[in-house]
Amino acid sequence: MLAVVSTPIGNLQDITFRAVEILKSADFVICEDTRRTKILFDAHGITTPRISFHAKSSDKKADEIIEKIANLKPKKKENPKIDRSSHAVLVSDAGTPGIADPGFRIITRAVARGIEIVPIPGASAFLTLLVASALPIDQFRFAGFIPHKKGRQTFLKTLPDQKITTVFYESSHRFPRLLDELVEICPPEQKIAVGRELTKIHEEIFRGTASEAKIHFTSDRIRGEFVVAVAPARF
Repeated sequence: MLAVVSTPIGNLQDITFRAVEILKSADFVICEDTRRTKILFDAHGITTPRISFHAKSSDKKADEIIEKIANLKPKKKENPKIDRSSHAVLVSDAGTPGIADPGFRIITRAVARGIEIVPIPGASAFLTLLVASALPIDQFRFAGFIPHKKGRQTFLKTLPDQKITTVFYESSHRFPRLLDELVEICPPEQKIAVGRELTKIHEEIFRGTASEAKIHFTSDRIRGEFVVAVAPARF
């Protein structure tokens, strides 16, 4: 069994009781950066062995991890509600594995091998912004990390005519450029929402237009992780 466990995006308390127990009872945990995951483990008394798997990891390593999961041997079920079987856990550095991170390479291989996948829901950065954005989210489009070169302008030019809210991630060093692009491409009245450092000490949620955002986000505010949502046309 492979449990896909969502972990906090900032505040280490944003993890479910079920997730902690699954992590504690696992045979091993697959994570992007073992050092970052150790911070979470130390906060919750988790000592499970960790294996690194990140964007630059080879297909060979992915196959080796799948083989390791497939070869897990049954263990005594001290607590049937938790230890249903021997299992591994997949986590990302923050949030839900498989969303804009390399975890999908493990998940797809596990499914192809017939390994049971058990999702353990929890934090997600784009959902965290959406629920506080005051934009319509009965339907929305999630675009992950938008292109920084080829395809970037093509994507951005779709925003003014969208009939549903669009949400995506942007890195801090490209965020000023993004604001310039939104000011140029979007109608002056089109609303956006920006989440910066969500769930962390310096959490900030901005709501307004792209022009207002450009004024608001001065150089001392261009730090951290950014999530951006753009309202549908004529909202």
